[in-house]
Amino acid sequence: MAMACQCLIPLLLLSAAVSTVEVHRPRGVPLTKKHFYVEGKPFTCLDGSRTIPFDRVNDDYCDCQDGSDEPGTPACPNGSFYCTNAGHRPTFIPSSRINDGVCDCCDATDEFNSGARCPNTCRELGRKERESLQKLAEIAKEGFILKQQLIQEAKRGLEEKKAKALEFEASKKQLEEKVEALRTVKESAEEPEKEAKGRHLKAWEDQKAAVRAEKDKARMTEVFLELDDDGDGLVSLTELQSHSELDTDSDGSFTEMEAQTLLGGMDKVDTMAFEAVWKDIKDKYISEAQAQEEMPQEEMPQEETPHGETRETLSDNDSDRYSEGEIPEEDDDGDEQEEEDDEEEEEDEDPDEADYNRPPAVQEKKDDEDEGTMPPYDGETQNLIDAAQKAREQFDEAERALRELDDQLKSLEKETSSDFGPSAEFAYLYNQCYDLNTSEYVYRLCPFNRVTQKPKHGGSETSLGSWGHWDGPEGNVHAVMKYENGMGCWQGPNRSTTVKLKCGKETTVTSTTEPSRCEYLMEFTTPALCQDPKTLDSMLHEHTEL
Repeated sequence: MAMACQCLIPLLLLSAAVSTVEVHRPRGVPLTKKHFYVEGKPFTCLDGSRTIPFDRVNDDYCDCQDGSDEPGTPACPNGSFYCTNAGHRPTFIPSSRINDGVCDCCDATDEFNSGARCPNTCRELGRKERESLQKLAEIAKEGFILKQQLIQEAKRGLEEKKAKALEFEASKKQLEEKVEALRTVKESAEEPEKEAKGRHLKAWEDQKAAVRAEKDKARMTEVFLELDDDGDGLVSLTELQSHSELDTDSDGSFTEMEAQTLLGGMDKVDTMAFEAVWKDIKDKYISEAQAQEEMPQEEMPQEETPHGETRETLSDNDSDRYSEGEIPEEDDDGDEQEEEDDEEEEEDEDPDEADYNRPPAVQEKKDDEDEGTMPPYDGETQNLIDAAQKAREQFDEAERALRELDDQLKSLEKETSSDFGPSAEFAYLYNQCYDLNTSEYVYRLCPFNRVTQKPKHGGSETSLGSWGHWDGPEGNVHAVMKYENGMGCWQGPNRSTTVKLKCGKETTVTSTTEPSRCEYLMEFTTPALCQDPKTLDSMLHEHTEL
């Protein structure tokens, strides 16, 4: 009896194992739909279109529009066959692949009548997949541990940043008060500085005006003497008319009436009355010396000298004097001597007279140059300038510190308000960059900032997009990052990049592709995406049907 019981136990276990695998249902039907296929009862098409006798199920003739009556034959073009694949993962294949001589199911159930010999590879495939799942489970477990650390660090970092933001707010208020106080000091110091500079400038302008007036008066005296041809101390109509450039209507004729108008209606004026005349003519007046300089020289007829050179034609008397030796012959250095004489004449020329011979515009520029630079400030004015400059520097320094603090505060506010995941697990990526080297380019991903591409052998960096938003599916929105508005493609759109995140123990860019023109795809592993891992048994249960 004991022996019988001992033998019965293995048999019962084997029977139980077989019963769990061999579930009676039509070929090609999954367990989840077994209750629709009850032998001996009419079968209703799964789309409800009609009901047929059960013996017409899998009779190699398609009765239902949805192909549900032929789950185990290729009769229906839109049908599907369920591969049980015991020991591995079950799957569906199109009905057209049934008995086509190719084993699509690892348990060979799709080739039951083709004559093809297909070994059952489900156990081996299942073993390999379980090993792969085991590795994934280990990675997910380690990644999830790292994720918890990232969350704790992000929590501490967030608290520190919020505390620092409060400190910055308090410091900002103090700095704002300091800036306003220094602004008042600066403005108070700049007012006397402005007044003192104004007085100094006015004194300088008055001095220059006095010098110009003195020069103008001297020039007027020179012009009066030049116009007074007869030396009677008066400038007459005739004398004034000798300067045709003073023609008032510029018609080419300087009439007596025009000259009298310039003389104030009088026929002659003395030096005192000439002051009023001078105001009207000084911008047009051209001195006789200047007129001679501007007059073109007439070409003189020339003849050969005894030495074979040319010289101006001489008069009869000059010819006699030349032959008698009174006029010396011109030597080889005649030209050089003439140039030296010209230079001596220029040196002997009165500088003031030379200035007066210049055109008015040139003379004005010369006057400005002669006036030199403004003299240095007196001690009292310089002290006011130094005090105002010091106040400006202190104000500028405080205002610069306020701007820097305000920038830091805005950066903190942006960081603390950004979406770094449900538990801020992605916060550690902020202000970080990760590179991927290929044979041609270096790709750089700076999360929450930008994506770039740079040739490895020289060339400028290209923007592949700036941070846009999370773009994952509903329920897992933080699985995809979107970067938009990169550099425009030639005759194409602006570049953009989609970054797909995967669970991993390391943080790294694993691949970069360009699926379509100007649209890039990156794969990026990070522990921040790892979820709480399930046990290996539960993971296998999702892929194995008992």
